[in-house]
Amino acid sequence: MDIEDEQRFREFVGARSKALLQTAYLLTGDWEHGRDLVQSALAGLARKWGRLADPSQAEAYARKAVYNAHVDRTRRLSWHRERTTATVPDTAAERSDPADQVAVRRDVMAALRRLPPGQRAVVVLRYFEDRTDEDIAAVLGISPGTVRSQHHKALKALRVSADITVKDGLTEEAAC
Repeated sequence: MDIEDEQRFREFVGARSKALLQTAYLLTGDWEHGRDLVQSALAGLARKWGRLADPSQAEAYARKAVYNAHVDRTRRLSWHRERTTATVPDTAAERSDPADQVAVRRDVMAALRRLPPGQRAVVVLRYFEDRTDEDIAAVLGISPGTVRSQHHKALKALRVSADITVKDGLTEEAAC
């Protein structure tokens, strides 16, 4: 990497690392694991920076690397815990207290952590990054039909596993 490429890479890291870290946190539910994912994605990007055909696609490369590293990491764990509940929560009481909002956010993050990595990636891409099925399919390297089925399964699991009402953008399927 020459000096000019290094300067452009540093500018990219300075401009986009916070957004990448936020996405990684949503995927993992843990800031430290998120930092590790972003760090490894940026290290891989640095190695390929001079050979990128289109430097404007650097962020897409980095995001895909974060998602793939997360999926690989969770596969290596080789165990998944299921949590059952006695009742299926369909709606939650209206909350106006800020402490209740913090508790709801904590519950949403816990429910996201219980999703399989593929479903979690679809939910994060759909609602955090506001991507279409086709965009998600391209990022994750799966078909749009798989994106839709993973999205459906994820929302169903979120409704069942969490004592929350999925709202603020996640209610797309709730009316069904």
